[in-house]
Amino acid sequence: MKEPKIAIIDSNILSVLGLKQILQHVIPIMDVHTFASFEELGNSDPDTFFHYFIAQDILISHRPYFLERQHKTIVLTTSNDPATQPSGFHCLCINVSEEQLVRSLLILEQRAHAHGKNLPPMTKTLSNKVLSDREIEVLALIVEGFINKEIADRLNIGLTTVITHRKNIMEKLGVKSVSALTIYAVMHGYVDINKI
Repeated sequence: MKEPKIAIIDSNILSVLGLKQILQHVIPIMDVHTFASFEELGNSDPDTFFHYFIAQDILISHRPYFLERQHKTIVLTTSNDPATQPSGFHCLCINVSEEQLVRSLLILEQRAHAHGKNLPPMTKTLSNKVLSDREIEVLALIVEGFINKEIADRLNIGLTTVITHRKNIMEKLGVKSVSALTIYAVMHGYVDINKI
């Protein structure tokens, strides 16, 4: 089965590349394509895309097209103020920290695709349990914002044991940031998005 495709349409290349990397972590089963303009998208069989992440100026210029595809369009905005966002569309503020952007993406994903609804199944590699039960407990507490000492106290284990678990979790998952850990934990159901 081919991976569903996501299109990011924005002339700001730095935003596009950053969002592409984050999306590939949040929804690893998606194939993310980037376009600097609506015209570039038009040359790539646009109706084959599962979702469109589009800059607000592109929405304004091509509103009729995206109105017909409203349910699968996410508008990239620079403000969280609903009064400045286009009505009727899902919006994602990109003027926030990486942690907040990841959280917003996870909330969007969970609202639209709770328990993988409308998404193809995860590949065997992605769905396999790679962490031990104790590592999952440590992971959940890290993602919920607890520091190593607090984790040690909550789990009644030594501080060095927490540090070792943390190092092993990062190595097993091949990640280097708490944002990436957050994505993994939420996508695998180890942490409720409302707890972070």
